[in-house]
Amino acid sequence: MKIIHVANFYGPKSGGIKTTLHNLGLGYRSEGHEFIYLIPGKKFARESNEYGGCITLPSWVIPFSGGYRVIRSTRQVKSILQALKPDRLEVSDRFTLSCLGRWASHRKIPAIVFSHETLKGLVKSYLGFSLNKFVRWHNTKLASKFDYVVTTTDFASSEFNEIGASNLVQIPLGVDLTNFSPDRYNEELRTKMLKGGEVLLVHCGRLSPEKKPERSLQALRELLNRGVNARLVFIGSGPLHKKLYDSSRDIPVTFWGYVANKNLLAQMIASADISIAPGPIETFCLAALESLASGTPVVASNTSAVGEFLNTKDGNCVGLTADNNGAAFADSIEKLLSLSNQDLQMRQRCRTQAENFPWSKTIFELNSLHQPLPIKAA
Repeated sequence: MKIIHVANFYGPKSGGIKTTLHNLGLGYRSEGHEFIYLIPGKKFARESNEYGGCITLPSWVIPFSGGYRVIRSTRQVKSILQALKPDRLEVSDRFTLSCLGRWASHRKIPAIVFSHETLKGLVKSYLGFSLNKFVRWHNTKLASKFDYVVTTTDFASSEFNEIGASNLVQIPLGVDLTNFSPDRYNEELRTKMLKGGEVLLVHCGRLSPEKKPERSLQALRELLNRGVNARLVFIGSGPLHKKLYDSSRDIPVTFWGYVANKNLLAQMIASADISIAPGPIETFCLAALESLASGTPVVASNTSAVGEFLNTKDGNCVGLTADNNGAAFADSIEKLLSLSNQDLQMRQRCRTQAENFPWSKTIFELNSLHQPLPIKAA
């Protein structure tokens, strides 16, 4: 089967979308499928790599996004799709690429759209108020264009459940269980990262407004005021980098930047005491799952989806959630540090929890979607 995935917001330093595409490609190809992904770039280009075929299309840079791009012409996308003749189409962008659902439907090509974000959350985050009628209208239109809407968590599914979308399916993403492992712990690297501190906190993710990276700084300040000798390491880049850097020169913070070396990234996460995931509208958060796979417990926002996988089936925790303020995050960090010190099985339990999310399971469930196709309403 030839599977083509069209995505925006993919770039050299992008996180979740790139990780998802690459792992989908590896998984599909291991099952014997052909995989081609179309992404935004500076100009038209085509190459083959370990993930499949990659076609880069001319795109616009989104202002103030830190380099995110969107494909310039959906007409060009459709022309390429027409030539490639996909057996299945996947789309990662509910906004500018949603028209591809109708294109596929008219040609009887099975099509799914990944809802990687919560529109309700984005509206509230950027506008400061709710537009529930607009959100319901947009989600209804989106769902009508595709055979399936794929979400990853209960949190991500909720706004589609509100409109009664009959073609909604929930399929969690996976985690790279080979690269991210407690075995990556590196005492020498940990000492280098701590720079004389005692507690190592990592924030792994894009430094953008909706991720609320400043919450990690607020938590660190609170911990320092309480006498906790902690250092925070930001792993990632984004439009808020300068603002965060300028506001934290008086406290022990390191901005490591984007880490392209997967082995180094895995070692950094595995060598930390706590991973902080403060994004209040995260619908999955691959970085949090990578932390668990590395044996590092997580403190996350209690309004995001991350809390859905911070408790094991037998009720033990592998992380905690917190209200969206620095003091609450500091409380949860202190509590989790205490639990980790008392429970020698914490790191192994984090790893075991992450093992419930292999990419092979994601691939299997995606491949099962079109057997048979649902009957669309007239």
